[in-house]
Amino acid sequence: MKLGLLLLATLPIATYAQDSIAVNSTNEFPNTFSSGSANIQKFDNKARRFNDWSISVGGGPAFMAFADLTSFYDRKINWGWNAYVSLDKQISHTFGLSLQYQMGKTNQRGMLPNNPAAGVANAWTEFKQVSILGDVNLSNLLRRVDNHSPYRWALHGYAGIGFMGYNTELIDNDASRWSTNPPRIPILVDQKLGIESFFMQAGVGLKYKISRLIDIEGRVMYLNSFDEEFDGGGLGREFEGANGYRINYNTINDSYSDSMLSFNLGLSFKLGKHISHLAWHDPLQEAYYRANVLENTSTELVVCEKGDNDNDGVCDDWDRELNTPAGARVDGAGVALDMDLDGVIDLYDKCVTVPGPVDNQGCPTTPVVQNVAPTIEETINQDFEGIEFELNGDKIRPQSFDKLNHAVEVIKTLDKNTQYLVIGATDTRGSEKYNQTLSQKRANAVVSYLTGKGVPAGMLIPEGRGKSDLKYPECDPATKCPEWKNEANRRVYFKSK
Repeated sequence: MKLGLLLLATLPIATYAQDSIAVNSTNEFPNTFSSGSANIQKFDNKARRFNDWSISVGGGPAFMAFADLTSFYDRKINWGWNAYVSLDKQISHTFGLSLQYQMGKTNQRGMLPNNPAAGVANAWTEFKQVSILGDVNLSNLLRRVDNHSPYRWALHGYAGIGFMGYNTELIDNDASRWSTNPPRIPILVDQKLGIESFFMQAGVGLKYKISRLIDIEGRVMYLNSFDEEFDGGGLGREFEGANGYRINYNTINDSYSDSMLSFNLGLSFKLGKHISHLAWHDPLQEAYYRANVLENTSTELVVCEKGDNDNDGVCDDWDRELNTPAGARVDGAGVALDMDLDGVIDLYDKCVTVPGPVDNQGCPTTPVVQNVAPTIEETINQDFEGIEFELNGDKIRPQSFDKLNHAVEVIKTLDKNTQYLVIGATDTRGSEKYNQTLSQKRANAVVSYLTGKGVPAGMLIPEGRGKSDLKYPECDPATKCPEWKNEANRRVYFKSK
């Protein structure tokens, strides 16, 4: 029966010890151990904030309380004793574990109801126990959120399991006494430490924190041995005496298990270099303290730590244009306004709402009445305008083939002994090396296409200029311009050498 109870107690531990979420590493966050939070740090001895180990010693009276033979008989108390030492590990502010060794002796008495000749039997039990004890800090667990009082008393609850060995002796006036004629011996039991001596115990304790290193505790523990021999009543429920079989002391009551009570006074010595022990830590008090510090600390808000060097009213901490001309209106990012997006900021734009070229102060030029025929170079560049390539590549997209085929026909009409440049350019995004390489590849791709359609190879020279040949020079960096200007800077064009 004891083995079954032990397996029943360990089954939930084995079940819940399995992690249902598998992870390959605990060094990357968040993971299954961090509850989805990335704001964590590695926990080691350097990261500890509290002491969490202690050694406890104590002792006091022990009584066989619920058994066939008891320490409380005929309105008298038969005193026993017990002592313990334990190594304690605090897991959290509400729960801890202890490895405990306990020893002691109980004295008990009893009388067989159907054998007056035996008189009142006297028995004792000497025991040695090893156990694992769970410790629940009920004061921390049940502490009210509005309790701001100093924290020096704590109510604890205990429960655990263990194994014990014990020796018992029972002497009465009948068959169980020292005698040589007729030969008689007391009832003796020698239980060795083992799985057969499994027991369970539970109790409560009240601790007081004397100092940061020492606690004092009063503790009451109830132990259920699951043995009816623990009180010294002997093995079984009958035995063969001088006058034949007779009923044994284990039949005084119907219980098959003997239980013990112990009342102990002990000391706990907290180990470690930290000021506080985890068992006395109240997270609510810490939260109150930190909230109080924040509430009563006047925080100086630092604005414009880097200043405003261009005096545009936008701090340099987030100003995207640090050299705004004096008097220019700016947006929230500190960039000078250009309402008509013509590349001339409103400060210098004479036509703020109508786009115009830079050389005409942002106003549209007077339209020319007569139509001037475009030059051959302009005609070719009209075909080159808007050539599309694969993203970040030099492969020409099919929708650009018609324009290039028209450019082929025009170039074939030119003097074959004259050389022309096919120039590739980019915007200012990306590194200088990357842009130089990309522009050269795209110029090569256009020349390769044109020569593949019959243009003499000696007429065309591909040249990549990267971001050094901007159609709109004011777009450096690219964030200073609208996207259509950056797109215009990414081009391949035709030019006489």
